[in-house]
Amino acid sequence: MRRLEIYFKSWCPYCNRALNLLDSKGVAYDAIDVTHDMGRELEMRRRSGRTSVPQIFAGDRHLGGFDDIAQLDRHGELDPILSQVTRDAA
Repeated sequence: MRRLEIYFKSWCPYCNRALNLLDSKGVAYDAIDVTHDMGRELEMRRRSGRTSVPQIFAGDRHLGGFDDIAQLDRHGELDPILSQVTRDAA
């Protein structure tokens, strides 16, 4: 089963919006704080091809940042993706 992961920085308003949206969906996710962790930030950049946060993944599928998942939600496409991720993320 795929896991939902979000790379974020503690001071980032878009990260907070993304976390709030995911919380409102009731889905479990792994929150990876890259505020002071350059190794994990480099991992995020390698996986996403982007330097900005947040970056959200459903398994190996890159969903993008907050604007991307908000657009998926507006179009009714986010819930089907989230239904495919495991509910036991930490």
